[in-house]
Amino acid sequence: MTTPDGAVSGALARIAPSRTTAMTDRAIALRDEGRDIISLSVGEPDFATPAHVVAAAKAALDAGDTKYTAVGGTARLKAAAALHFARDLGLQVPVSQVTVSAGGKQAIFHALLATLNPGDEVLIPAPWWVSYPEIVRFAGAEVVALPTTAAGGFRITAEQLAAAITPRTRWLLLNSPGNPTGATYPAEELRALGAVLARHPRVLVMSDDIYAPLRYMPGTHATLAVECPDLAERVLTVSGVSKSHAMTGFRIGVAAGPAWLIKAMERLQSHSSGNPCSISQAAAVAAFEGPQDFLRDWCERFRVRRDACVAALNAIPGLSTPVPDGAFYCMVDATPLMDHFGPADDPNRDEALALHLLEHGVAVVSASGFGGRDGFRISFAADDARVAEAIARIAVALSPAVLAPLALATK
Repeated sequence: MTTPDGAVSGALARIAPSRTTAMTDRAIALRDEGRDIISLSVGEPDFATPAHVVAAAKAALDAGDTKYTAVGGTARLKAAAALHFARDLGLQVPVSQVTVSAGGKQAIFHALLATLNPGDEVLIPAPWWVSYPEIVRFAGAEVVALPTTAAGGFRITAEQLAAAITPRTRWLLLNSPGNPTGATYPAEELRALGAVLARHPRVLVMSDDIYAPLRYMPGTHATLAVECPDLAERVLTVSGVSKSHAMTGFRIGVAAGPAWLIKAMERLQSHSSGNPCSISQAAAVAAFEGPQDFLRDWCERFRVRRDACVAALNAIPGLSTPVPDGAFYCMVDATPLMDHFGPADDPNRDEALALHLLEHGVAVVSASGFGGRDGFRISFAADDARVAEAIARIAVALSPAVLAPLALATK
């Protein structure tokens, strides 16, 4: 169906659909047709939601906890979120500076829409999470990409940040551990970035720490508002329960930041969605306040998968991927193979690569969806055997025997 001219708003016309959900939808459609498709496209833990969290949701239903709550979340959940920020991120924050949303994505959306004006610039390290630039564009602001490389640990430098800031810069978005790379910022590098930001008081910082509990590096998680307390009044720290507690469908995100920004976000939320789901909020209280020991087992199982994935991917001729520090993604470079999928001047030829892999039974997301190129992202948040089978299928799909006809077709 063709969209009639002028039928959608200019704001909506500025953004593209999410590549991750689009590929997942394609995989589901092929499965519905009877195809055996292994999806490594979605960032969703395959572990069951912890039993005590499920029990709390059931108890809330049985208690009739099905009414409206305060727009920005219940007092109980805000207190539990403050506990999480203190215990897991080292960030001490009063309950009055915490808000609850229907997922971390909504918190980010509201923060940016509440503060951006046309002409503002937002600095985003690339590769980036797919929704960051689209939210910025929807708000009418401009995306300024800060390219990173695997050799540089997929992290921006203080010098790079200093060179990118202009009088129009309004936000810097940081994601650690990052999606799609799994890269983390150590404390000393955050402090170096903070020294640059201290010279630019108008610049706000989004610290997306949703994957903080899923780290494989020794030591504790570092976050900007803790490492640079003088900047805390212009840092919004975003977290949630989707990734750490396998609660993606519950749709609960939490954010902590300056009181004026939290108030602005809740003002917008009062019109966009109202309060988050009351049952999900009760479950999230249990997630934050309840036992956290299961995370050690989950992290170890993810670490084993990570190591197996990295070794298997790097054994495929033409592919390379660094070892991610956290989260459950591998950003795979396929540069030596890309001439099979289009000319070098085509920045989206990795979409052809992703579709080629889908035809061989594996759903991945092209690097261009994350502001990268010539590669793809996989999620290893799936059953061990299925992940291994998926990588075996990738090896066959990218073997010389399969690629040779493609090379002839592109000449």
